[in-house]
Amino acid sequence: MEVNFSHTTSLRVRYGETDQMGYCYYGNYAQYFEVGRVEAMRSLGMSYRKLEESGIMLPVSHFSVKYIKPALYDDLLLITTRITGLKGTKLEFEYEIKNEGGDLLSIASTTLIFVDKVSMRPTRPPKEFVGLLEQFIQNGKKV
Repeated sequence: MEVNFSHTTSLRVRYGETDQMGYCYYGNYAQYFEVGRVEAMRSLGMSYRKLEESGIMLPVSHFSVKYIKPALYDDLLLITTRITGLKGTKLEFEYEIKNEGGDLLSIASTTLIFVDKVSMRPTRPPKEFVGLLEQFIQNGKKV
């Protein structure tokens, strides 16, 4: 099912995350997207901690990123995270990072898989999670 849920969080680029030019090291972006994803899930009403305590894990199976402009030391980044799809055991996210001036710095997407914590095999998403997403489903329902 197609989903249209969006959440924005902010994060400041720290000195230790930059190179000698003051540019944010590209490898940090995966962590920034993770911060956005965790906070989006929390704002939806389902924290990662709650999922894991219920016996479900969400490992990343796909990650794609495009770097457009560099983030700089001390930039305040606005990370917008969208949940765009729930297809069987797969949960799809899209991201964009802008600086406080509104410049688009990066876009990305990830696919995560609902996995049983004990067997480490794919499993259906919890009914509670699906229920939280229902109001954002695009197939003729509320968006």
